Amino acid sequence: MLSILFVCTGNVFRSMAAEYALRVQLGEQSTYLVGSAGIDAKPGAIHPVIVNRLIARGTNPSAHIPRALTKQLVKQHDIIIAMGLGHREFIQKRFGLKVPLFNEVSFGKETPILDLHEAIPDWERDIVEARAYVESVIDHIWEAVPELMTRLPHFSRNKASWKA
Repeated sequence: MLSILFVCTGNVFRSMAAEYALRVQLGEQSTYLVGSAGIDAKPGAIHPVIVNRLIARGTNPSAHIPRALTKQLVKQHDIIIAMGLGHREFIQKRFGLKVPLFNEVSFGKETPILDLHEAIPDWERDIVEARAYVESVIDHIWEAVPELMTRLPHFSRNKASWKA
C-alpha cells in the first residue's frame, strides 16, 4: 500500500482539501493511504467556508484535526506533495527531500497553490472576493485530482530521486 502526504502551512485549507478530495475520488477500495500535514499546524477549527465547500463536493472534513509535519510523518509516507513553494523549500531544508508541487504532479506545471493571504493580501477588505478565492482553490484541487491520480505511479517510482 502506497501512502501520500499533502503538505501546506496550517493543514486547514489546501493540504486538507487535497487529502479529502483524493480520498473520495480514490474510493473505499483504494490501495493508497492518504493524509495531510502543515509545516506550522496548530490546533483549531476549520473555517466554515472550507467545510461547506468540501461538503458540497461530497466529503465532510469537520472531524479533521490539523497536524504538524514531523520527521516520523515524512518517513511513513511514500509520496509527499507540497502545495506551495515555501512548503517544498521547508521539506528540502528540514528533511533533505526534494518533493513535487501539487500542480506539478497533476499538470506538469511548477506552479504553487497560493494561500488566501498570498493571493489577496488585503482579503479582509473584501470577504466576498476572499470566499470566492477559497472556493476556487478547493474546486481547482478537486478537479485536478483525476490528473494527479493518473500521474501518481510515476512519482512513486521516482521517490529515490527526490533526495536532495
